[in-house]
Amino acid sequence: MSYYDVDAILTDGEKVPCTFELEVPYLGHLNNAPSQVLKPGTPLTLPLWLAELLALASSGDSSPPLTLNIPPCLGTAVLSALKADPRAVPLRDQSVHLYGVGVRMLDLFDEKELSEVLRRTWTVRAGDVGLHARKADEGGLGGQQEEFLRGLEEWERKLFRRAHEGVKGAKEWTERVKK
Repeated sequence: MSYYDVDAILTDGEKVPCTFELEVPYLGHLNNAPSQVLKPGTPLTLPLWLAELLALASSGDSSPPLTLNIPPCLGTAVLSALKADPRAVPLRDQSVHLYGVGVRMLDLFDEKELSEVLRRTWTVRAGDVGLHARKADEGGLGGQQEEFLRGLEEWERKLFRRAHEGVKGAKEWTERVKK
């Protein structure tokens, strides 16, 4: 990832659930209570970049100030739906950057099941993305094409654009060779 990668920045900004483990003065505003102390056991949703820093921070023998949890976009219900049929789940409704958040969570958690589900989901859905990219100029899919594109996550949209550009480039090259 590049420092200037907009998708990486937006992925870092995704909100994730976490629980504070320490009493922290002057941070009550994180829980919409500016005048109060942030107490142990307080559930919060913080941007991924901040939650990750705090979850990995510990000094000596002390525990980290917060516990990071798997976000709802990668929760049990979503994983069960993805296991059943990856094509049936509109990933964009779960999170615009679902795969990016998934990769970041896999860096933090040892979740073999999450890894397998995301890998299978990408593989299955990539085939559909390629098919739709190939048929995009033919106009045969019509409204179905728009509905399909609406449910794509950002990584899938990039794949669609690149595949579509590749198909167009191959057609142009074929036409030039025929002349």
